[in-house]
Amino acid sequence: MGKLAVTAKYELQKYSTEVKNNGLLGIADALVAHTHEILMSNQIDIREAERSGMSEGLIDRLTLSADRIASMAEGLQQVASLPDPIGEILDRIDRPNGLRIIKKRVPIGVIGIFYESRPNVTADAFALCFKSGNAVILKGGSDAIHSNLAITNTIRDALSAYHLNPDVVQLIESTDRETATAFMKMDQYVDLLIPRGGAGLIQAVLRNSTIPVIETGTGNCHIYVDEYADMEKAIPIIINSKTQRIGVCNACESLVVHRKIMERFLPRLDTALKEKHVEVHGDVASAAILQDCIPATEEDFGREYLDLKLSIKTVDTIEEAIAHINQYNTKHSEAIITENKENAEKFLNEIDAACVYVNAATRFTDGFMFGFGAEIGISTQKIHARGPMGLKELTSYKYTIYGNGQTRD
Repeated sequence: MGKLAVTAKYELQKYSTEVKNNGLLGIADALVAHTHEILMSNQIDIREAERSGMSEGLIDRLTLSADRIASMAEGLQQVASLPDPIGEILDRIDRPNGLRIIKKRVPIGVIGIFYESRPNVTADAFALCFKSGNAVILKGGSDAIHSNLAITNTIRDALSAYHLNPDVVQLIESTDRETATAFMKMDQYVDLLIPRGGAGLIQAVLRNSTIPVIETGTGNCHIYVDEYADMEKAIPIIINSKTQRIGVCNACESLVVHRKIMERFLPRLDTALKEKHVEVHGDVASAAILQDCIPATEEDFGREYLDLKLSIKTVDTIEEAIAHINQYNTKHSEAIITENKENAEKFLNEIDAACVYVNAATRFTDGFMFGFGAEIGISTQKIHARGPMGLKELTSYKYTIYGNGQTRD
């Protein structure tokens, strides 16, 4: 598979933007046309997940529907509509000796992607890699193997129909750990690994890989309700961030509330959370106000629940809120709800995270929502890429130098 991917990447890098875009549009149509077959395969995975006792949040990640497949197809269409980053001139340097140095975007090469539960990643990863000139080898989890196979086979068949090399996307069908570990050491073929999933998967790749890795972190995302918050904004933002989809990395897992407003705010929030069946784990001050509140532990403040659970911490100052969030967050997405511009700017400047919001839900940390068409993952590191990774984040650059007989003294 590595050898096939290397061959495919050089062929892919010769495709024009028009060829790549037409291929993406054709594959989008093919996904919709094969909705029934993909859903039948997905049902096999769901039944296996239910038998194994998978949590509601993870089953939600795994589940496809006609609407979700249509959304996958729309993601491919959006990627096709985006500017092609390959060949973009990033800089030009004209030296006194007459050399002209051009810095331009180029593909990374072959990208390997590990991911869990989410079959839509199969299509998103292909689309972004294909448009950015990269071949991709996919290693999904065993829980979504039938869904991933159905989607990959649909993509490969459509590529062949358009006389394009189907090996620009390959799926590792083996689900055993030995194969996964061997894949992590294929540095002679694979240029970059991107793990997308839970902390266990990410740490396993970081520990075992001999290939450079971009870390896409878990999401212990916070919302801080400032003393100057508008409660009419705060409650819908929190409910949306927590409950719109519970099994995603940009869901709100932790709430921080200023003590000056907690007696007015928390009872109203409690009612809204109970309507959504959210279990609250609160500190001493919030537990005294909230009904049926479970005492929060140190683990609760740092935990990505992926469930209808929420931790609450009360603070006396915005400085205390920022310190608490920076201590427990995973550097993913954090939000402040406030009408105070100085506090908003302080929060934006001092929170250490890839994405920081003012008066908006954390659920917007998503390549589709950012206008990238799709995303390969949310990078929580600071080297090369940070936040939602779109087309440009899947490129490198090289220098091309034009001379006229120059030699170095």
